Amino acid sequence: MMMVKKSKGLGERHLKILELLHEYASKQRYPPSIREIGEQTGITSTSVVNYYLGQMEEWGLIERDRHISRGLRIVYEKLNEMGIVLKTAFSDMLKIPVIGRIGASIPIPVPASDFNYYDAESGVAIARSMLPAKKIDGLFALEVQGDSMIDAMVNDGDIVIMRKVDNNAEAKNGDMVAVWLPERDETTLKYYFVEKDGYRLQPANPTMGPIMIKGSERLEIKGKVVMVIRSVSEKM
Repeated sequence: MMMVKKSKGLGERHLKILELLHEYASKQRYPPSIREIGEQTGITSTSVVNYYLGQMEEWGLIERDRHISRGLRIVYEKLNEMGIVLKTAFSDMLKIPVIGRIGASIPIPVPASDFNYYDAESGVAIARSMLPAKKIDGLFALEVQGDSMIDAMVNDGDIVIMRKVDNNAEAKNGDMVAVWLPERDETTLKYYFVEKDGYRLQPANPTMGPIMIKGSERLEIKGKVVMVIRSVSEKM
């Protein structure tokens, strides 16, 4: 039996299939066949195409009528609910590499969060129009582990899109950032504040207290959150 790596959310292949179905629908054509979907999205196996279609049907993103040929339909209401904007051209899609995990509870020790959790081809596809800024250089993604940022609508299993930070001065008080604490060999996702005698890493969970960092301790900000992709299991 062929096994396909389970995604925490919509992966690039899911989005490519949705884009293709949307493109066919916009041109008032019959939906593509399973074989055509594979050919036009770069998936060589029809069983893998059926796997992704089955996932999206389970999530309510598409409807399938197995009694007729090409019985596929996008459920646009569900896409709107999830904030997914489809375009008729693949050129609008931007692949952002998922380079590891980030703790959103107690800091995660390295190497558990050393940004090598995913293979080199892992990534999420996002429409450029959905990003909050036109500048796309230096973007990367991390999988969230923990629930310290739940009041900021960031939950365990979500994907955060980050913009790389070259130095701490680029971060402002109140920014949600990925922080590395070299002396502790730990990383964490928190709100960032500069205090008189150091730094405060503030969770967005009333059951958790802040992490106080002395000014004498090294702290490196690796990126600022620009977008959150909620895991599919939370949305369904």
